[in-house]
Amino acid sequence: MSEQAAEQATGGDAVDPRFAALPGRPGKVVAVHLSYGSRADQRGRRPAQPSYFLKPSSSVAASGGTVERPGGTELLAFEGEVALVIGRAARWVSTQDAWAHVGWVTAANDLGLYDLRAADRGSNLRSKGGDGFTPLGPRLLDAAPLDPAGLRVRTWVNGELRQDDTTAGLLFPLARLVADLSQHLTLEPGDVVLTGTPAGSSVLRPGDVVEVEVDAPDAPGSPTTGRLVTTVVEGTHAFDGDVGALPAVDDRQRAEAWGSRDAAGLEPEPGTGALTPELRERLARVPVAALSAQLRKRGLDRVTVDGVHPLHPGTRLVGTARTLRLLPGREDLFARHGGGQNAQKRAFDAVGPGEVLVIEARGEADAGTLGDVLALRAHVRGAAGIVTDGAVRDRDAVAAVGIPVYAAGAHPAVLGRLHVPWDVDVAVACGGTTVEPGDVLVGDADGVVVIPPALVAEVVDAALAQEEEDAWVAEQVAAGHPVDGLFPMDATWRARYDAWRRTR
Repeated sequence: MSEQAAEQATGGDAVDPRFAALPGRPGKVVAVHLSYGSRADQRGRRPAQPSYFLKPSSSVAASGGTVERPGGTELLAFEGEVALVIGRAARWVSTQDAWAHVGWVTAANDLGLYDLRAADRGSNLRSKGGDGFTPLGPRLLDAAPLDPAGLRVRTWVNGELRQDDTTAGLLFPLARLVADLSQHLTLEPGDVVLTGTPAGSSVLRPGDVVEVEVDAPDAPGSPTTGRLVTTVVEGTHAFDGDVGALPAVDDRQRAEAWGSRDAAGLEPEPGTGALTPELRERLARVPVAALSAQLRKRGLDRVTVDGVHPLHPGTRLVGTARTLRLLPGREDLFARHGGGQNAQKRAFDAVGPGEVLVIEARGEADAGTLGDVLALRAHVRGAAGIVTDGAVRDRDAVAAVGIPVYAAGAHPAVLGRLHVPWDVDVAVACGGTTVEPGDVLVGDADGVVVIPPALVAEVVDAALAQEEEDAWVAEQVAAGHPVDGLFPMDATWRARYDAWRRTR
């Protein structure tokens, strides 16, 4: 249908201004969870398949209106999105035919109240279903001539650009979303599909003005929806705890609403923020042997990743752990879990700057756990390194990428020969030790040691002090002194050392 036909269709529901930009009141509004690569990377997880939730049609609003941040809440967040308006009923349609069932495209703001996410337990009814929480419009674009991969969504808050991405960055193409939904329910004419938001979503305050625009910049005439404008106001009603759940927020919700702990004004989460730049620099100066000795003094012996060796002798590895778990190969399980955006690919797509991807391969070195393409992906994403107690394939090509890699060996076979990619960001067993996400890993020519985040500062301070002491002892031995009484130091030599330190 043409844009003119859409405009004629909207005129029939002028009695309710909320639906002025639509052919009529939608029977249902379906929203997609994580769908853009940029947003998934920001959240640190990539779904293997799309997932959805429903929003009531009473949440729909027109451009130029207001939305209330309910009394007693703080985390009302915007999400600029591309909205699809169904033109023809879709049930069991193929991906190839799905776009023909989309009548129009418009702009959407999938507003959400993070204060109520805990009460929803995943349904999003309260957190996403409030009146005015789904502004749509202001104009419909005829979907037929548009390239589904060539749409752009941008969001401004108080005139500042906050989101800018295209549907080329979607994890799941628009036609796939329509086809997938049609497997489960009938998409009827007028239904709306909200297709997810890119990175940049954050928190709004009363008085903020948020604008969303969807356009096709490379299409003839550069068609645009115009800017969907919504102003945030302070609500006059608070929730009644005698009737239902009250708003509740914690630092995790604040970080997700704002986009990061830093944007929310929060300290780094224990473990994930254990490595400041200053700590990284100091860890890079300490031999793994010295760190291992300090951990042993604190009762931790099972903290070395045994049987792995660096592909780049002489390089250092320092970073926080992200993890990938590989299970023993089983043909039926690999058929279900080995294809598509499986756990292995998700892990390499999610590892971030300063992080080390730790792969549990049960010490099986008769199949590769990564090759040069995945090593390159981790390198491009700024990862600090990769540790696997399995093998790498294309060893020379992996080494040429330049990212520090520790492995148990090299093997030409692909992962599926021995392994099923199973899960990410869980505790794993690698080289005889347990590694949790957020643990700190340090590697050199001796191997790799795992440090619990809470001990990092203490251990590195002690190790540096011990290194200084050992260097002084070595100077005394080089000068001809016997090791008896010197290594380890007795009271006499300890007094001499302390006196030397006071002169520095």
